[in-house]
Amino acid sequence: MKYDYLIVGAGLFGAIFAYEANKRNKKCLVIAKRPHIAGNIYTENIEGINVHKYGAHIFHTSNKEVWEYINNFAEFNNYINSPVARYKDELYNMPFNMNTFNKLWGVKTPKEAKEKIEEEKRKSKVDEPKNLEEQAINLVGKTIYEKLVKGYTEKQWGKRATELPSFIIKRLPVRFVYDNNYFNDRYQGIPIGGYTKIIEKMLEGIEVKLNTDFFEDRENLENIAEKIIFTGPIDKYYDYKFGELEYRSLRFESEILNEQNHQGNAVVNYTEYE
Repeated sequence: MKYDYLIVGAGLFGAIFAYEANKRNKKCLVIAKRPHIAGNIYTENIEGINVHKYGAHIFHTSNKEVWEYINNFAEFNNYINSPVARYKDELYNMPFNMNTFNKLWGVKTPKEAKEKIEEEKRKSKVDEPKNLEEQAINLVGKTIYEKLVKGYTEKQWGKRATELPSFIIKRLPVRFVYDNNYFNDRYQGIPIGGYTKIIEKMLEGIEVKLNTDFFEDRENLENIAEKIIFTGPIDKYYDYKFGELEYRSLRFESEILNEQNHQGNAVVNYTEYE
C-alpha cells in the first residue's frame, strides 16, 4: 500500500483528519472531486469580499478546546449571527425572541408573549400531529408558523409541510428576551481571510489531488491505502442499496451589485413560499 490513509473530500473533516494523521507520521492522500480544496466551506475573494460559494458558514462552539484549536489556523472576527426574516413586506428578528413577538402582536413583556403563544396553540392544537405543519403549529401557534416557518421549511425540503413527517421538528426555539443572537454558543465568528486559508494551512505538506472523482476510479483508489476516510454522500458509497437519502437541494446564484449595502443585514431569510 502506498498510503496509510486515502481521504476522500478536502472539506473541514477530511482536512483535520489529514492534518492530525500527518502529525503522527502517517502518509495521506487527499482527493477532491471539485477543482478546489475546502469542500462546502470554500471561500473565494470577489471584489474584496470573501464569498462563501456554497452558502454562509458561521463557526460556533461552546467547547473551548475546539475554539482554541481552530484559532491556531486563523484569526476570527467577532461576527454575531443575527438573521432577519422577511415575509412579504414585513421584517422580523430571528431567532424567535421578544423583538419578534413585539413586531407580531405588540406585546412588550415575556409574560404577555407567553400568554399570546399559548392562546394560539390552544386554538389550533392537534392531539396527534400527523405532519410537520401540525407539529409546528402545536409548538408555536399558527401566526409564527405561517409567517416564519412554513414557506422557509418548504423551500428547504422541496416539499409541502403537510407532506413532511412530524418528527422533523421536535422543538422550535422560543426566547423570551430581547436578544437577536441566533446561537447560544460561547464562541462564534468567521475567519478573517476566509475558510479556504484554514484548509490550506491544514493540508501543507500533504499530497492533494483535485478534479478526482472517487467513484470514477474506485477500484484503483481503494487499493492504494490501508484505510479510507470517506466524507462524500454515504448512499452513493453503498451504491444506493439502502435507497437514496433525501438531501435538501439548493441552487446557488451570485450577483454583483454596484452598491455598498444591499439588504442591511448579512443574512436575510425569505420565508414566503414562491
